[in-house]
Amino acid sequence: MEYGLALIVFLFGYWPVAIAFLALCGFMAYFFRDPHRTPPAEPDVIVSPADGRVTRAGPLTEGEENSPLLVSIFLSPLDVHINRAPIAGRIVDMSYTEGKFLMATSDKASLLNEQNSLTIAGESLTVGCKQIAGILARRIVCWKKVGDDVALGERFGMIKFGSRTDLIMPPTVELRVKPGTRVRGGATIIAKIRNQ
Repeated sequence: MEYGLALIVFLFGYWPVAIAFLALCGFMAYFFRDPHRTPPAEPDVIVSPADGRVTRAGPLTEGEENSPLLVSIFLSPLDVHINRAPIAGRIVDMSYTEGKFLMATSDKASLLNEQNSLTIAGESLTVGCKQIAGILARRIVCWKKVGDDVALGERFGMIKFGSRTDLIMPPTVELRVKPGTRVRGGATIIAKIRNQ
């Protein structure tokens, strides 16, 4: 669509407008890129559900014994926005919540922002994964439904234009990332599943 408009405007001699349309086309192609990812061969791992920067990694509730672990990943507009399954398993629950569009890095974003929450039950543990809209993100997309099986690193959705993805795990896993770590969806190991 944008390419067609750019060509029409170019043919009529409006060079600056044509260049603007081409720049928009280039940005959209870059933003919606979907690179191939190969999950790690290492067994018993939880991989990143998104590309971006880890902003939080630790107990969901500070000071609470046996609190689930939370890893929050901030996706800038320049990151790949495809979400991928952190473990292999079955989607046993999913809930979409309308909400606000606060800055995705805010602690309140996970409570107040528009979001889609998935619960994936694997062979040895169950994890939660939240797609959270940000200040620019106005559209959360999820291609899966309750009852669907997902493979490790399989695409399940995307969040458009800057956002956040949260991963909630049992306290028994061993975290492999910390705040500031850059991660790649479906490829970076977030945590190791401890053998019981």
